[in-house]
Amino acid sequence: MMTNQRLQPLLEQYDWATERLLTRLAGPTSNSGDDNDVDVPVLTDAECLWEPVEACWSVRRRADGPGPGAAKLIGAGEWGRDGASESPWPPPFTTIAWRLDHISETLIGRSNHLGGDRTFDRAAYESRADAAGAIEVFRQAAADWRQALLQVDESDYDRTGLSSYPYGSDAEETFPSIVWWMNQEILHHGAEIALLRDLYVHQLR
Repeated sequence: MMTNQRLQPLLEQYDWATERLLTRLAGPTSNSGDDNDVDVPVLTDAECLWEPVEACWSVRRRADGPGPGAAKLIGAGEWGRDGASESPWPPPFTTIAWRLDHISETLIGRSNHLGGDRTFDRAAYESRADAAGAIEVFRQAAADWRQALLQVDESDYDRTGLSSYPYGSDAEETFPSIVWWMNQEILHHGAEIALLRDLYVHQLR
């Protein structure tokens, strides 16, 4: 039977990944990798919505409709995230706003379907296009997911279908598989966001 010793390294990786992404988004500093802190400017609205190539997917005003190649705007409210019924190939290039919104929505949904009342519906989710709002949504979503992880009883760790999240393979997965998947979502999208931040700075020079 799984013990907390099996969850601990995944939790430590999750904490590192979320903290790393938050510092790359809002600073004030971030470790450069050689134990030296470098200044990090806070993400701006313009940078969040920057489209470095044609036909980017992003977060858009619902009144304007979906962007090039997108079939719909996911969610509710004034803003929505470009999406389609099936993921296109090759995948569209996405903005920081899109990537951050995708991570946040997934964290919120999985938190609700693992440790909440299991009522989360993507159609009712409201995206944020402003950088400050998007960062705070991610910060709270990350905290909620962590809390949901800690509430799972050890006796359930190896049971499939513990999460009822309807937008993934959760019904077929064990608890550690779901935790691992969310970790890699934050790690790889966080790396993409960091690279986009670097490119944005350099294209202004």
